[in-house]
Amino acid sequence: MDKFLIKGGKALHGKVAISGAKNSALPVMAAALLTKERITLHNIPKVRDLITMSKLLAFMGAKVSITDIPASDYVIQAVTLSDAVAPYELVKTMRASILTLGPLMARMGVARVSLPGGCAIGARPVDLHLAALEKMGAEITTDHGYIQAKVPNEGRLKGANITFEKITVTGTENILMAAVLAEGETALNNAAREPEVTDLVDMLRKMGAQIEGDCSSTLRIRGVEKLHGTEHTVIPDRIEAGTFLIAGAITDGDLTLTNCAPDHLASIIAKLEQTGVRIETIDKTTLRVQGAKKLIAADVTTEEYPGFATDMQAQYMALATQAQGASVITETIFENRYLHASEMLRMGANITVDGRRAVVRGPSPLTGTPVIASDLRASASLVLAGLVAEGETVIDRVYHIDRGYEDIVKKLRGVGAQIVRLHIKD
Repeated sequence: MDKFLIKGGKALHGKVAISGAKNSALPVMAAALLTKERITLHNIPKVRDLITMSKLLAFMGAKVSITDIPASDYVIQAVTLSDAVAPYELVKTMRASILTLGPLMARMGVARVSLPGGCAIGARPVDLHLAALEKMGAEITTDHGYIQAKVPNEGRLKGANITFEKITVTGTENILMAAVLAEGETALNNAAREPEVTDLVDMLRKMGAQIEGDCSSTLRIRGVEKLHGTEHTVIPDRIEAGTFLIAGAITDGDLTLTNCAPDHLASIIAKLEQTGVRIETIDKTTLRVQGAKKLIAADVTTEEYPGFATDMQAQYMALATQAQGASVITETIFENRYLHASEMLRMGANITVDGRRAVVRGPSPLTGTPVIASDLRASASLVLAGLVAEGETVIDRVYHIDRGYEDIVKKLRGVGAQIVRLHIKD
């Protein structure tokens, strides 16, 4: 099982190229199931979850072609689908398997999808997905860890007026894909507005879907008989970009981020500037971050987009350990997303957790020690803490970070970090 070894204390300087967004690549790959024609995708990040998704699509009968291993360009063509099943063995490490449910129901009228696995950051129930599909005419049961869904009498899903009880990104994406081939019009109210949802809308529209209301909380979809192939480039990963903004800030460094989307980072940039970090927008795809000699504590509350992303909460906590004063962090999206706090405490952080609220008092001199990553973003937060800790930090279970960050060791080493991957035999 691989580990990271980090020697902290060095400011980061240089350029980092941001990869494509994992959370955008996953749904657009699933959307390839909606047509018999060829889908060509670019800027796919070379991370484990995308490899798992490609294996899942191939299992269902789609032809997945790549030029390199791992690949940034994919050609996917699902002329026929031999199996409408997402088996547990393939998807147990990846919650995004649920994103195949909508496309399978739209195209085949039947699906058997394993209830999703993934990170241990609290419940992320799929009941909102299932309730919406039932409103569209699907019959759904769950047994033995699988969702079994079908449209009666081999018919098509029907358009419906759907209001999500709470905002759900994957729910919005799933029902959006289900609706593009449904009979009639579907209205999705209280829909997610994340850039990744808008990216999916852009691709579906290229395929011939009729969708209105992107970037708003109401999407209107008029179903069509069929969709055609297209070519699409995935948007940059705003969470990776935010992580590297904090890497530059926490080490008092000077980093230039290329191939990013500053427009998607407004809440993160605003919060970092509140702590004293200097961030400059160079152009539409480039940011520069310069650390502050003295970071200032600032409170943060996670919210759905365009608010402060829950996927940046752990990384911000690492920064808060080095800020003067008390930072109050409130997690409103997931109920169990402070598992990284206990590991930071072992490094010398001053953190008090009470339910969904954490108080971080700083600055705290961190010291290197063995720590364990509990999930994808927790992994990133421990890397950030290790970059400023005195001595050596060893991070175990880094397979989590491999799910969502492309070549993070190589990228960090390229800007001066002292980090290596250790290959440990079980």
